[in-house]
Amino acid sequence: MKQTRRNFLQWLFGLFPLFTGLFAQFRARGATTAAIPIAVESSRAELTFLIFGDWGRGGEFHQRDVANQMGLAAEKRHCRFIVSVGDNFYEKGVESAVDPQWKSSFEAVYTAPSLGAPWYVILGNHDYKGRPQAQLDYAEAHPNWKMPARYFSTVEPIGDKEKVEFFFIDTSPFVEEYRDKADMRDEIVSQDTSAQVRWLDQALSNSTASWKIVIGHHPIFSGGSEHGDQPELIRDINPLLEKHRVPAYFNGHDHDLQHIVRGSVEYFNTGAGSKVRKPGPTEGSRFYRGTPGFMAVALTAKEMHVEVIDYTGASLYQTGVQNRAAAEA
Repeated sequence: MKQTRRNFLQWLFGLFPLFTGLFAQFRARGATTAAIPIAVESSRAELTFLIFGDWGRGGEFHQRDVANQMGLAAEKRHCRFIVSVGDNFYEKGVESAVDPQWKSSFEAVYTAPSLGAPWYVILGNHDYKGRPQAQLDYAEAHPNWKMPARYFSTVEPIGDKEKVEFFFIDTSPFVEEYRDKADMRDEIVSQDTSAQVRWLDQALSNSTASWKIVIGHHPIFSGGSEHGDQPELIRDINPLLEKHRVPAYFNGHDHDLQHIVRGSVEYFNTGAGSKVRKPGPTEGSRFYRGTPGFMAVALTAKEMHVEVIDYTGASLYQTGVQNRAAAEA
């Protein structure tokens, strides 16, 4: 009996190398169960997210195609959140937190599980044509719709030691022509842009994050065929970006995809969530394209990688941004 038991144990332990070899092959072939903890662990060293704008059109004008590719990109990159740079609902925003457009232009379009991550959202000029407060009200009942105020900041970790602070600003009240538009005037004039400038200046000054990124709806500089440069933001916002060594500003409004470098700031226009226009070159242009799409961003302690992806999933452009302010500290 003892001999039989000993033989059995020797036979069992002899299978151990076979099992470990098969397990190694299983992992090497990309098995899902093995890939999950590896991806989660590796993603701790970087922060990934998607950013886009000018989208809410009931799924039309390639909105649904862009949404499908965003879902794939967010899953592949294990994105922590999504950023919308405004003009969330066309043509005239939403009137309440139960407006039908929440279903037709948002909930029924961005259906991929990976897009169930938090959405950090700001208002665009078309959102001001509706009732802006309705989007803040929606956030109260839907925690993944992150809009605690018309302008705000949030801090996200990058790995165990570094962090990034995002400053979400409300640019429509700065645009002087909106004060003469009947469907926007009352909401626009109710906002104190001087207070917002003071807040941004102080918040940037107080931030201890290694990365500081500012996000607004309107461009500062743009080669867009419809809008282009925004003089009021060049006057009121851009000096703060230069003063505080902000490495990047993201925006929408012009319905295209652009990368512009001027001074110490890199400007990314990502307003191609649905209907698009053809942009052109401007001073500092590095890339411009009039095709529906979005941007995928990966932040590490030393670099920000930005990839432009269109509605078919094609990668149109990639670039890296160094954090000059952190390097000089």
